[in-house]
Parts: sequence; C-alpha cells; structure tokens
Amino acid sequence: MLWQEALISFFVVLGGAFALVGSIGLLRFPDFYQRLHAPTKATTLGVGGVLAASVLFFSLRGPGLSLHELLVTFFLFITAPVSAHLLARAARHCGVRMHPDTRKPGQPDGA
Repeated sequence: MLWQEALISFFVVLGGAFALVGSIGLLRFPDFYQRLHAPTKATTLGVGGVLAASVLFFSLRGPGLSLHELLVTFFLFITAPVSAHLLARAARHCGVRMHPDTRKPGQPDGA
C-alpha cells in the first residue's frame, strides 16, 4: 500500500515539476516562438505526469483499469504539437519577429 502511494506521489510531483518549468519558461523566454516552446513541451509532460498518477490511483483503488485518463493523454499528446505548429505558422504569417539572440548569425530577420 505504501509503495502505491509513493509511486502516485512521484508522478504527481514529477508532473508538477514539469508544469512549473514550463510556466517559468513561458515567463522568461524573450520572444513568441520560444514562449510557445515552453508550454507545448514541458507543460504537456506535466499534465502527462498528473494523468499517469490519476491512472494509477483509480486503477489501484477501483474495480479495474481506468481508461479515461489514457484517452485524455492520447488526445493531449496528439493535439498539443498540432496546435503549437499552427500557432507558429500563424505568427510567422503575421510577421511576428524573433528576438535578436534567437537568430543565427547572418540569418535575416524574417527567416
């Protein structure tokens, strides 16, 4: 019983840590493109950790395997990269510029 609670707590703390890192990245990165990167990567893993803890909790406490969280995880991992890609393309189309430190030396501003 104690090892189950420890494993569930581990996934909750891991998910919270990833969500915290993604939130800090959202605040600290200098331009839109880098800010978009932080929540789509780290926060997605954070939600995945919390969902893994939820799967374990309800599967161990309930009558059988909990599949609702697995469906949420599947749709999250499918939709997060697609939405980030569409947001980046829309920003590029609207002419949102990168931070000067983001570009490689000699690369033009719009590239």
